Amino acid sequence: MTLEILAWDDAHSTAGESSEQSRSRMWFPVGLAAAATAWGGNQFTPLLVMYRHDRGLSLVTVDLMLAAYVVGIVPTLAIGGPLSDRFGRRRLFLPAPFIAMLGSVLLATGAAVPAMLFVGRIVSGVAIGLAMAVGTSWIKELSSSRWDTGADDAAGARRASLSLTAGFLLGAGVAGALAQWGPAPRVLPYLVHIVISVPIALLVLRTPETRPLSAFGSPARRSRLRDDLRLPSIRHAGLLATIVPTAPWVFGCAGVAYAVLPGLAAGHVGGFRVAFSALATVVALGAGVLIQPFARRLDRPGSTPALTIAMGATAIGMAVAALASSTLSVPLVLLAAAVLGCAYGINLVSGLLHVQRTAGAGDLAGLTAVFYGLSYLGFAAPAVMSVLAPHVSYPVMLSVGAAVAAVTCWWLRRQAPTTSLG
Repeated sequence: MTLEILAWDDAHSTAGESSEQSRSRMWFPVGLAAAATAWGGNQFTPLLVMYRHDRGLSLVTVDLMLAAYVVGIVPTLAIGGPLSDRFGRRRLFLPAPFIAMLGSVLLATGAAVPAMLFVGRIVSGVAIGLAMAVGTSWIKELSSSRWDTGADDAAGARRASLSLTAGFLLGAGVAGALAQWGPAPRVLPYLVHIVISVPIALLVLRTPETRPLSAFGSPARRSRLRDDLRLPSIRHAGLLATIVPTAPWVFGCAGVAYAVLPGLAAGHVGGFRVAFSALATVVALGAGVLIQPFARRLDRPGSTPALTIAMGATAIGMAVAALASSTLSVPLVLLAAAVLGCAYGINLVSGLLHVQRTAGAGDLAGLTAVFYGLSYLGFAAPAVMSVLAPHVSYPVMLSVGAAVAAVTCWWLRRQAPTTSLG
């Protein structure tokens, strides 16, 4: 399944394929490793209800655990992206799947110790940060005409987003099924992740470097590192005006779909809390995967249709989520997850395409890191909502979210004539 999703736009390899065909798949091991790393980052999500109900942890505690890996992600995005622009993709990306495995070890051994779970989540976040900032940029460059003559301009963004989304989906789906029906539910999901990650991590060792380095592996350019962190392309007209209001919705939609709603409806699914949480996650991310090729067709340089549609889908999804949180209807929860998943997918692809078109030759990874850093702010939404829940009901909070998304959609349409949006 992973192979089918990641190779969405590539032909199947044959025993006698030419050297040119082999070159066109140089991105694939990096995509697999990014997916394995994302698997490690999202396998925890469907287990939230297990930790809450079986271990007696509060809703605020488990939602903070979900958001804890943002503590690892954001600094890694901020530093890892520019460092890979300077020192190369391989050096910064190769440790990512191994760090993700370390996170799984900590989560498996710390099931009875909340502090250990927090540490494991932060370590998983470091791995995800490298996969997003560095892996996305490496896939983008391996999908350029130099390495893949058959790839179109959007292939890099499409392949990177599908790799990460497939990993998020499979990690949640497999972990949820194993925790619901398998033995040792607090250990087996993490063990499976470790087992599948080892061979995938080794595959990346043969992938070539795409950044210009000297013969001894030092940076080809002699600028100061602090100058690299300045990211001159971020001043591009319309970039911040586009990604600041839209990027947080990427994982804001995801967080509501597979962290908030399944937890609220947990009392209405009998003894299948973990399985239902995994199902909601798979529905959301599955919709995100399926919509991405269509999202690419909506996206055109200098226009806003894809982002506007993403915000419209977000507004509808949040409105359905508000209704579902009021009625606690299982079908409505799944419907909201699907619509929010579509919004996630469109927003992710459109944001990445806009960033990749805007980035200069020396700050692709750094600018990608800014986008992902902003997008992960949305993953704090479940924790913020659980803190506010004693004072404001979930239907009200989700309705406010729908209104904000609708206003953002309206604002983007008004900005279209004056900003270079992607």
